[in-house]
Amino acid sequence: MKLTTLLLFLALSFLCFTKIKDKKRPADVRLKYNNPNLIVDLGVGLWANPIPVDWDNDGDNDLLATSTDKPSNGLYFFENEGNDIFLPGKRIAEGKKKLTVSYLNGKAVALAPGIVYYDFQNQLFNNPVKIKYKQDFYNGRANQWKIADYDGDGINDLYMGASDWREYGWDDAYDEKGNWTNGPLHGRIYWVKNYGTNQKPKYGKTQQIFANNKPIDLYGWPSPNLIDWDDDGDLDLICGEFLDKITFFENTGTRTKPVYAKGKFLKVNGEILHLELEMPEVVVFDWDNDNDFDLIVGKEDGRVVFIENTGLDIESKPILAEPVYFKQKAEYVKCGALSTPCSFDWDGDGDEDIITGNTAGFIEWIENQGGNSNPKWAGPKRLKAGDSVFRIMAGKNLSIQGPAEAKWGYTVPYVADWNMDGLPDIVFNSIIGKIQWLQNTGTRIQPKLSEPGNIKVDWQGTPPKPEWNWWDPEPGNLVVQWRTRPVVLDLNKDGLNDLIVIDHQGYLSFFERIKKDNHLLLKPGKRVFFDEKGNPLQLNEKRAGKSGRRKIDFVDWDNDGDYDLLINTINTALYRNTGNNEHFIFKYIGNLTSVVLGGHSTSPTTVDWNKDGIPDLLTGAEDGFFYYIPRASWEEMQNSVKTKK
Repeated sequence: MKLTTLLLFLALSFLCFTKIKDKKRPADVRLKYNNPNLIVDLGVGLWANPIPVDWDNDGDNDLLATSTDKPSNGLYFFENEGNDIFLPGKRIAEGKKKLTVSYLNGKAVALAPGIVYYDFQNQLFNNPVKIKYKQDFYNGRANQWKIADYDGDGINDLYMGASDWREYGWDDAYDEKGNWTNGPLHGRIYWVKNYGTNQKPKYGKTQQIFANNKPIDLYGWPSPNLIDWDDDGDLDLICGEFLDKITFFENTGTRTKPVYAKGKFLKVNGEILHLELEMPEVVVFDWDNDNDFDLIVGKEDGRVVFIENTGLDIESKPILAEPVYFKQKAEYVKCGALSTPCSFDWDGDGDEDIITGNTAGFIEWIENQGGNSNPKWAGPKRLKAGDSVFRIMAGKNLSIQGPAEAKWGYTVPYVADWNMDGLPDIVFNSIIGKIQWLQNTGTRIQPKLSEPGNIKVDWQGTPPKPEWNWWDPEPGNLVVQWRTRPVVLDLNKDGLNDLIVIDHQGYLSFFERIKKDNHLLLKPGKRVFFDEKGNPLQLNEKRAGKSGRRKIDFVDWDNDGDYDLLINTINTALYRNTGNNEHFIFKYIGNLTSVVLGGHSTSPTTVDWNKDGIPDLLTGAEDGFFYYIPRASWEEMQNSVKTKK
């Protein structure tokens, strides 16, 4: 037995009996661009919460941004070099949930529910002051506390945005026609009068803020800002929502007696502004120091957008420029949120690139520009299908978790030559659960993708579907559980690429490729993968929104000549094939590392950048970054094995 194979075998044997306790943190294995001249979109992990402020007191505005997800939790400082190109973020504190920023006399003050950090700019979170007010309103995922002088008496009051998901329910509530039968999301705005002083507040009762004589009710995630938006001397209200719009409530009363008109969606170039992604965190701030208020908006994917106020129109309302993303000098490779990488030489230049999906529903190419085992990476480029950028979105009724997920797509791609013409195509799953493909109609070095086509199965009857889907597949289509990875390989070695996918009931299934009437088709799936007890391998037995989600990859991990199985966990787990490539019997070994990379999900694949024939691990995480763990990282473990021997 070769030494390399022996060491791998010993390492895997060790995994069977011992919980790995490596000392690595996510930042230690996060993939770097290695491209010092590259400029990319500024980004933190999942759910960017921006705090614009001149943090280093050098005369230009910097950006702080929090992220509270597991792989990259933190409060990050992005220093503005003076041209709105930021240095890579530096983690300066933990990420606080539901953190907001208010500006009192030009000073940034941070709040979380029940807590205010008055001296945030000097002490961060080291001097919390408890707010002597007991919350008496319901809140769901959003509970956003802020401070402003609501009624113009010179004393700062509290105001809050709160979401209510109780009517919505979140999951599995469509009728047979695709109508959502639960209620909507709610987003309400409250204020609490301060009857004391700024130094010794004394808060009264909670009052809901009205507009057009009705309680304000936004579509979740209200993200409120009390600000003089139209420069007429009183405080208006600017709010976000869970989806993609921003609403302006004009104060038609006075500074001391606010009266809010019916909300109007903000527009750009005469059209309602629809932000690219969901869950916007809206902050109103004079970014360019021109004495008017701009919009700084954090997104679900960790990026932050700037929407400039260019002046007032004839109705004395701000004219907004097109949104632009803040830029930073590249450090860590990132692509949206819940990145789902697949390694493949997309441009035919001899090295492995990254093709990845994400929550927003794009498929993006990250080019490997050389460097062997330590590649230099280009910034992500969104692939086109036909003449347009490819994007899958659920719309109002194609996410099992309801219309609040309308702009999510959860693309999970796999690159392979699907139509057997010698060119790499892309087979993918998504939030919808329909397995589709993008045909490469270009060349090996200049791929060009067609519009999506459906993967065809030679069903003998009605195509199956998850029981909770309100819609039926069209004849011949393949519909499975959502957000899972399809794997394409010639499993039975007959010269035709087959498909392996988690089926409509959560079982790992083999769809054999055949030729019929000179057309390539798939046979209906067979459950040929078993656990050690002889049961078909079911990777997710849950239903509806909790179904699917599994990201898999087949690879000869232990170098014994047969396919093993990698699956997503808090990092990546191994099912070792104890059978062979004709009789698949998988033994669950456990996580390959203790580095925690996921709360929602991870997405493992393997790479061989150093071309030594041994697969290394690359994992996409919910923060949109990628985590690379080469086999060399197991040397310490292997040495431990030899010491124990």
